[in-house]
This record gives sequence, C-alpha cells and structure tokens, in this order.
Amino acid sequence: MARVVVDVMPKPEILDPQGKAVTGALQRLGFDGLTVRQGKRFEIEVDGDVTEDRLEEIRKAADTLLANTVIESFTVREETVADQAANR
Repeated sequence: MARVVVDVMPKPEILDPQGKAVTGALQRLGFDGLTVRQGKRFEIEVDGDVTEDRLEEIRKAADTLLANTVIESFTVREETVADQAANR
C-alpha cells in the first residue's frame, strides 16, 4: 500500500503562537538557536499506485479540507519506502 504525505504549515506572514511557545520552551531547556514553526502532517494510505491523477485528487482534498489556504500552505508528496523505514 502506498502512502502520500500532506504537510501543512502556517504561511510565513502568519503568527504562530504554538511555534513561539515551543521555541521559548526549548530555549529555557538550553536548546539555543532553534526557531520552531508548528504545522500538521497527514499520512494518507492509497490503494493501488500513486499516479499523477491520484496526487492531484489529494491536492484538491488538501486545498478543500486539510489546509486553511488563507493562512496555511501545503505540500503533497509520495512517501518512499526509505521514508517509511526512517519513520519507524
């Protein structure tokens, strides 16, 4: 079974209070020089092959439901076998 990943992030000009809170907590814990922007990750299991038509369908789903495109941007990519192994 193939997997497609949709990563959703706040647009650069949008304030990110969650990311700012995490950045502050990391600094208090001694992790200096790190800035966090917090987003969302969706993993979509796809029956059959991931074709360009299927990716376009997932992009439409992301644009319609998964991301608020007024304040967020998103990327869609097929996850490779190596990606899946690294995430375990």
